[in-house]
Amino acid sequence: MTKAITTVDQYIAAAPAERQATLKKVRQTIKAVLPEAVEKISYQMPTYHQGETIVHFACAKQHLGFYPTPSAITAFQEDLQPYKTSKGAVQFPFAQPIPYELIAVMTAWRLAEVKNKHA
Repeated sequence: MTKAITTVDQYIAAAPAERQATLKKVRQTIKAVLPEAVEKISYQMPTYHQGETIVHFACAKQHLGFYPTPSAITAFQEDLQPYKTSKGAVQFPFAQPIPYELIAVMTAWRLAEVKNKHA
């Protein structure tokens, strides 16, 4: 029986070795934008919560899943054209450079959206 993952450190450690550096950098990128956010595992993936959920990310076999909510996907539709998107998610293929700056900008946008909603 596998032990349930309850921390982001455990999540990254459980990922394939060749993906761990990327996951650590995504985590650092998000935490740099959200220094006050609560970091937790929700929906079995790293989640950043500040007033409400800001973003999630996840490691899939061939891509990094980034989940900034549907509103962010719509707002960044032009920037996300090179990538596969769905209602609230974007897939960044591991075979291409991960757009850390775009992840940071989208995360900051989500934080501003949440702050405005709760203002």
